[in-house]
Amino acid sequence: MKKILGIISAIAMLLVSIFGYSSTVIAEPAANAETFQASAPSANEGELRGVWFSYLDWTEMPEVQKAFQEKTDEIMEDIVKKGMNAIFCHVHSHSDSYGKKLTTFPESKFVSTGKSAPEFDALSYMIDSAHRHGLSFHAWLNPYRVTGYMKKWEDVPDGSFLKSWPNNGNILLHDGDYYLNPSRKEVQDLLVQAVTEVVTNYPVDGVQFDDYFYPSLTEGQPFDLADYEASGSSLSLVNWRRNNVSTLIHRVHEAVHEADPSAVFGVSPVPLLSSLRHERAYYVDIDLWMSSNQYVDYILPQLYHGFEARTGKGNVSPNAFAVCLSDWIELKNRLQSPVKLYIGLALYKCSTDTWDGNQTPEWLRYNDILAREVRYARATGAVSGYGVFAYQNFDDEEKQEELNNLTKAFTA
Repeated sequence: MKKILGIISAIAMLLVSIFGYSSTVIAEPAANAETFQASAPSANEGELRGVWFSYLDWTEMPEVQKAFQEKTDEIMEDIVKKGMNAIFCHVHSHSDSYGKKLTTFPESKFVSTGKSAPEFDALSYMIDSAHRHGLSFHAWLNPYRVTGYMKKWEDVPDGSFLKSWPNNGNILLHDGDYYLNPSRKEVQDLLVQAVTEVVTNYPVDGVQFDDYFYPSLTEGQPFDLADYEASGSSLSLVNWRRNNVSTLIHRVHEAVHEADPSAVFGVSPVPLLSSLRHERAYYVDIDLWMSSNQYVDYILPQLYHGFEARTGKGNVSPNAFAVCLSDWIELKNRLQSPVKLYIGLALYKCSTDTWDGNQTPEWLRYNDILAREVRYARATGAVSGYGVFAYQNFDDEEKQEELNNLTKAFTA
């Protein structure tokens, strides 16, 4: 294995030397809404190039319906001008719902238009606008998260069934935050229902789960241990938890395709395969998911590091872009996987002093990291698309050079 990794790393470094620093590319519409035409489509027409539009972006949207529609159209036009053809939009971030036709979970606190226009379906307009601008729309869901990241338990509506679920074990408290219990069939049924109503009630092109699966668990933290002990399963605790997640993923995949055979289902996990295979976090059986077309149609690991990332000891980090990507390509090739490989790019880190093991962070020294990552990934012939995190960074002044270079790479 070490020899194989050595060969892969050598190839990776060679590709960096060749491509790394080269500029050579080997609902109802608003009254005045028109279909937007992209002026510079990419030659890589089969490639997916999307951006994540998170609950944080939702909080910045206008409350008034007309202003919301105008802003939405501006956003979609902006995405197209950046050379992208897809949007991954939050529709369910904290066991909540962002659309009027979604009733499985209570309405999200992050959608503000309901205050001034209770009957206006903001999600429906978002999807319609995306399609008018030639963008595919992927509904983005965080499966198990209930609280955390700007949402407190007090924000869960008192009349919601979620309030009583800690009493029956369907919701678990861990390190101050609440999670749906991955081991419970009631939870799995609920999540499958939530996904089904998204695909049934809205013309989405895909569904995406984020990386929030099991939380990190240290020894002595029970979480769903009582359910495991009561199950009588012959599996180890680790494999039982992995099976809980895989069962949900398989069921969601089936539900998406049953509701709309043309829609796709994908997952965007953390970047390191070793993290996904860890025995105390995530509990993602990534090898199983990648081995067939029964779990996901695409996988979109969040490769949110540059080429020069290092460990605290100064060694090349396993998170370094070329190293991490080579691991995913090796996995895909070894399993002869039918699953499409997309990769996530970290716009949010550009022009920041985010620690990467170097004296001066790579993100401060270059303004073309993401563009080089795209060129590098294309050169491998194994990557079918990209996701950019996140839309909220599109207007950051210090990221404009990086974003312009990425746009050139996308449209080349």
